[in-house]
Amino acid sequence: MTDTTATTRSSGVLTAVGVVAAAAVATALNAAVAAIAHAAGASPEFQALQLPTYATFTVLGVLAGAAGWAIIRARARNPRRVLRVLVPAVLLVSLVPDVLVGASAALPGASWGGAVALMVMHVVVTVVAVGAYLRLLPLRS
Repeated sequence: MTDTTATTRSSGVLTAVGVVAAAAVATALNAAVAAIAHAAGASPEFQALQLPTYATFTVLGVLAGAAGWAIIRARARNPRRVLRVLVPAVLLVSLVPDVLVGASAALPGASWGGAVALMVMHVVVTVVAVGAYLRLLPLRS
């Protein structure tokens, strides 16, 4: 094994551990958001604010974001410019289902309070994940 192969492998492991750590941090912060939402009156029946549900979506979001970040980093001529537009656009699109949940209250226990908590969770995941990606998968100038 060459030094380059060892360096690439250790870099990959470090990146994977960092992404998992980012998912754990985002999940912990989302637990705080859920607790605050419940204390403020969000229904405990609202499935989206229960740990198994938001933890699963948090982890999937961080992993999907890392994959997208890596693809754009590798293929875009100017990844900084692409991500400067794409990250806020994806965040805004991710809020649409939350607005629909708040407006329709079709899910058991759903309310505007719960929907706003979900929106805050999306922002939390985005901030934590982008911070991690910038360190783990830095962009060229």
